Parts: sequence; structure tokens; C-alpha cells
Amino acid sequence: MTLETLSERKEAWKTIIIFLAIVTVLSSLFHYAIVNLYPSRIYIGALMWCPAIAAIITLRIKKRPISSLHWNWGKWKYIRLSYFVPALYGIITYVLIWIFGLGELANKETITVWAKDIGLIGIGTLNSTSIVIIAVILLGTVEVIRSAATTLGEEIGWRGFFIYELRKVLSFTGVSVFSGVIWATWHWPVIVYYGENVFVELASFYVVIISMSFMMTYYTFKSNSLWPAVLFHAVSNVYIQKILPELTIKSEGTEYWLGEYGVMFAIVTSVFGIYFWRKALKEKL
Repeated sequence: MTLETLSERKEAWKTIIIFLAIVTVLSSLFHYAIVNLYPSRIYIGALMWCPAIAAIITLRIKKRPISSLHWNWGKWKYIRLSYFVPALYGIITYVLIWIFGLGELANKETITVWAKDIGLIGIGTLNSTSIVIIAVILLGTVEVIRSAATTLGEEIGWRGFFIYELRKVLSFTGVSVFSGVIWATWHWPVIVYYGENVFVELASFYVVIISMSFMMTYYTFKSNSLWPAVLFHAVSNVYIQKILPELTIKSEGTEYWLGEYGVMFAIVTSVFGIYFWRKALKEKL
């Protein structure tokens, strides 16, 4: 290793440490607000923009342009796949839950309640199938766009800036694992405060986030753009938080298998993560 390379690696680690320190300080304020003030939804939105603000401040400190955050759109191929993949692993997760009796498909009454919540009641005579189709289309488009407004804040920081700094000092595997651990740890105060079985939920969540990190790092580096990660993150949130849970009735004693902190989601995303890890190694990414 040459002195120049060693100096570049030290500089990259300094930049990483500055970024993480700023993220920690900013996020701590909103973590406190989320667990102590009401309504928490406002503060969650603000929390999700902390990585972006930290990235921009770090760039200012290092006298680097904000244009370096990989704003280009990238190839449409990766945009399309970044919608399809998280929707697919969400659907597979809940199909397995239904098959193994860990939860049941929502009945007509539950779907009617869901329809009322999203404003579909009173616009004509709709059967359950029509309600589900219209709701999924609306949530899978309009809600994904709305969700992207907050996931953009995270992804400017994590994928637009952080993983590119890590790439200077780590392999694809190292970048995916390190950024995944940091990203998961960044969430832990909310899980600890709101969780019912904290140990199980934290363990599952770390598996999910690290697995997602492999997928999102792959698409980010392949496209050289932060936008696939923004869409991927938004679609994953909508399908696993808004769509599929509403179509599922919990079975007694199986609650730890369901949801974004559930064991089944961890199992499915880990399979996807391993696939993308092997794919990246094969392509020498």
C-alpha cells in the first residue's frame, strides 16, 4: 500500500466518522422527541431526513459539492427492479404466513374497514375484490410517492453518500454489512421503546436491514444513482407496513412472525440478501 493510498483511506475514515457523529447528534434530538412527545409521526419524518442533513454538512466541512451525491436518475432497468424486488419479497413473506397458518387472509368485514380508512366507502357499490385491487393500486403508487418524500432523506445520506465513502475502504461485502449494521442501529431507540418482545424484534430487524443493505447497495452501485434506493425503500415500507398487514388477520400466538420486525420477513429477506451478495461477487461489483 502506497503512502498516497494510505492517506486516502485515512481521509475516507475521517469523513465517515464525521458523518456518523453528525447523524448521531441530529438523530438523538428526534429520537428523544419520538419517545417523549406527541404526535410522533412528525418527528419520525424529521428523523428520516437527519442522514441527508448530516451528509450535506459533512460535504460542506470537507469542501465537496452537493452535486457529488449521485443525483442522476440512472437506467430505468434499475428503477423498475427497485419497485419489483421489495414488492416481491413482501408478497412472498405474507403468502408464507397465510400458507403456514401464522395469519389469515382478511375477511370481507376487515377489508371494508380498510376501505373506509382510505376513503373508498361511499364512491359506489364495490365488492371486496374491487376494494382490494383499487386500494393496492392507490397505495402502490400514490402512497409510494408520498413515502419517497421521507425515504429520500435517508437515502441521500445512507446510499447517496455513506456507502460511497465506505467503498473507498471496504469491499462490497464490507460496505453492505457495515452500512446495514449502522442503519439498523440507527433505528433501535424506536424499536426498544415501542417493541413488545424487544430481543426478537431487534434480532429480526437487524437481519432484515442487513439483507436489504445488500440489495440496495447492489442497485446503487450498478446504477450509480441514489434513486433506485429511494424507490426500493419506499416500496418496501408501503408493502410491509400499509398493504399486506391490512390484508392479514393475526392468529393468536403468532404475532412475532408478522410485520417488518417479524421472523418470517427476516427469513425471506435473508434469502434475497444472500442472492444479491452472490450476484455482486460474481459480477465483481
